[in-house]
Amino acid sequence: MIYEGKAITVKEIEGGIAQLNFDLQGESVNKFNRLTIEELRAATDKLEAQKGLKGLVVTSSKDSFIVGADITEFTDLFAGPEEDLVANNLKANEVFSAIEDLPFPTVTAINGMALGGGFEMCLATDYRVMDKKAKVGLPEVKLGIFPGFGGTVRLSRLVGVDYAVEWICGGTENRADKALKVGAVDAVLEGEKLVEAAISIINQCNDGKLDYQARRDEKKGKIKLNAMESMMAFEISKAFVAGQAGKNYPAPVEAIKVMQKHAGLTRDKAIEVEAKGFAKMAKTNVAACLVGLFLNDQELKKKAKAWEKEANDVKLAAVLGAGIMGGGVAYQSALKGTPIIMKDIAQEGIALGLKEAKKLLSKRVDKGKMDASKMADVLNSITPTLNYGDFKNVDLVVEAVVENPKVKDAVLRETEDHIREDAILTSNTSTISIDLLAKNLKRPENFCGMHFFNPVHMMPLVEVIRGAKTSDRAIATTVAYAKAMGKTPIVVKDCPGFLVNRVLFPYFGGFVNLVRDGADFQHVDKVMEKFGWPMGPAYLLDVVGMDTGKHAGEVMADGFPDRMKHEGTTAIDVMFDNNRYGQKNDKGFYKYELDRKGKQKKVVDEETYKLLEPVVQGKNDFSDEDIIARMMLPLCLETVRCLEDGIVEDPADADMGLIFGIGFPPFRGGALRYIDDMGVDKFVELADKFADLGPLYHPTEKLREMAKTGEKFFG
Repeated sequence: MIYEGKAITVKEIEGGIAQLNFDLQGESVNKFNRLTIEELRAATDKLEAQKGLKGLVVTSSKDSFIVGADITEFTDLFAGPEEDLVANNLKANEVFSAIEDLPFPTVTAINGMALGGGFEMCLATDYRVMDKKAKVGLPEVKLGIFPGFGGTVRLSRLVGVDYAVEWICGGTENRADKALKVGAVDAVLEGEKLVEAAISIINQCNDGKLDYQARRDEKKGKIKLNAMESMMAFEISKAFVAGQAGKNYPAPVEAIKVMQKHAGLTRDKAIEVEAKGFAKMAKTNVAACLVGLFLNDQELKKKAKAWEKEANDVKLAAVLGAGIMGGGVAYQSALKGTPIIMKDIAQEGIALGLKEAKKLLSKRVDKGKMDASKMADVLNSITPTLNYGDFKNVDLVVEAVVENPKVKDAVLRETEDHIREDAILTSNTSTISIDLLAKNLKRPENFCGMHFFNPVHMMPLVEVIRGAKTSDRAIATTVAYAKAMGKTPIVVKDCPGFLVNRVLFPYFGGFVNLVRDGADFQHVDKVMEKFGWPMGPAYLLDVVGMDTGKHAGEVMADGFPDRMKHEGTTAIDVMFDNNRYGQKNDKGFYKYELDRKGKQKKVVDEETYKLLEPVVQGKNDFSDEDIIARMMLPLCLETVRCLEDGIVEDPADADMGLIFGIGFPPFRGGALRYIDDMGVDKFVELADKFADLGPLYHPTEKLREMAKTGEKFFG
C-alpha cells in the first residue's frame, strides 16, 4: 500500500502502475470535502516520491465517481472574505496541478456521475475512459458560481471554447456518447472494462505509441485561437448566454469573461484568474440563495427518506376523475413505474385522460427520450375503467374530481366502500379542508391530501396534507408514492389553501388592490417579471383560470375573512362575470391567439381596460418599488403566518414549497430568505408604511419581536 486514508487509498496494481481509489468512509457518495482534498495532497506527495512507477489509474469504489464538492462546507466558506476564498481555491488547485504534473501518464476511469469538482479531477489527468452509462458535467452555475478547481481552464483547452461555454454555462450533465464526441473523454466502454482500458493507455504511452506529454502541454498552455478568433468566440458567446441566463443570474456570463481573460495565459496564471472570478461570484447574494436552496432541497430529501421507512408499498394506484388532471396523474405514475387504474363516470372523461397521457408520451418519443415500444408499455400500465372492478387490489387512490366539497364527499365515501381497509385514500384538492372531507369517512386515519400542481408532468411539488385524524402510515405511504412519481413531497398541516394557495392568494390580493387603486395590470406584470417571477400576476391568473381563481379566492376569504375578504367587486370578479376565464377560453386579462407553432400567445386586449373601468378608482403611476412592496409584503407575511401556525415544519419547507409550487424566483431563495436578506427590521418597517392597506400588510407580533432581537429565519 502506497497510501491509506479515510477517503483515498493508493496501491500498486501491476507492472509499476498505481491505482488511486476514492472511497469516502461513512458516506454513500464520494465528494470533495476538506478531508478528501487533504488526503489527495498527501497521496500525490507519496506518488511523486515513489520510485519505479510507470503510470496512475484513478478510480472510485462508489456507484458514482465523485458527485462534486461538499456543499455543506460552502456556507461558512462563502461567508468569509473574498481573499480567503481566492487563497482556498489556489491551495486546492495546487493539488490538482500536482496530479497533472506527475512524472508518468495518468488516466481516470469514470463510473456513474463525475460532476463539478469530480469532473475537474478527471480533467487533471492526461486521459479519461468512461462507462457507457456514466455522466459528466460542471453544474456549478446552478449554485450561482462556476468551476473553481481548474475546470474553466482545462476544459476550454481540451474541447475548445464553444463546447466549454456550452457545458459550463448550461451546467449540463452530459452522457458518455456526447463526452466522447466533443473530446472530453478518450474512450467509452462497459464499466467492468474501464481499468483494463486505462492500463492499456498507460502501456501505449510508455511504449511511445501515445504522446501524453503533448496532451498535457496542450491543457497547460494557452487557448489555440488568434486574437480575432478569440474575440469573436467569446463576444458572441457572452451575448447569447446573457440573453439566455438573464440579469438575475450573473455566473454564466462571468464564467465566459473569466475564460476570455485567461485564454492567453498558461495554466498557473490562468488558474489565478479563475480563482478571483470564482470568489467574486461566491460573494454574490444569488450564490448564497442558490446554495441555500440546494441545502434546503437536501433536507427535504432526508425527510422524505425518513417517511419512506414507515410507508406501505404502492404496487397499484388509482386515480378518480380522468380529464386533464387525472390523465396527468396517470401518465406520471405509469411513466415512473407504478401501474394505475384511471376511473371516470363517463367515457368522454376516460377518452380525455388517455388523450392527455398519449400526448405527453408522444412528445417524449418525438424528442428521442423513449421509443414506441416503451410508450406502449407505459400506456398499457394505465387501465381505464367506468366501474370499481379492480379496486380491491389498489394500494393508494388519488381523487381528482371537480373542486366541490359535496361532489368530493360523495366520491370519497363511495370509493372507501370499494377499497381494502388498509388502502390509502387521498384527495387532490387545492383548497378544501382535509378535515371537512374526512368528516363522513369510516377510516379518516387512512385519508390525507395529495395536492398536485398543474401541469402534473412539469410541476415538481406535491403537497401531502395531514388532517387531524390522518395516521403516520397514510402520510408515509403518500410521501413515498409522490417520490416514486419523481415529485418533491412537502408535508403540510390542514388549513384553507394549505401552504401554496394560502400564500398565493394574498399576493393576488395585493394585485387586485393595485388595479383598484389605478395601476395598469400590464405594468404590474412587467415589474414582477423583472423582479424574477416567471409570469406577472395577471398573466398567472389567466394561466390558472379565472374560475379557479375566483372559487379558490372565496374559500380563502371564508377561511381568513379578516385579511382575505374583499369589499366590493374585484378585477378577478369582473373577468369571471364576463366569461373571461383566461387561457382556457382564449380571453382573460389578455387575449390568446395561436402562434405559428400552434402555441398560445398572449396579446394585449383593449377591451380589458373598458371592462375594468367600474372597479378602478382613479389613475396612479406607481413606482416599481411600490408595486413590488404591495405585491410581496402580503405573500411574505402569509408565509410567516404559515410557519408560526405550524402549517409547515420549518423555514426550508416553506421556501421550497413556494419555489417548486408557484415559481418564486429561485435566485431570491424563497419568501423567508427574502425577508432575511432585506433584514427583518427593515421588512417590518416597510410593512408599516403600507399598514393603512389593511391586515394583509400587518406583521405578526412574533415577527416584530424578531425585528427587535435581530433574529433570522435562516441562522
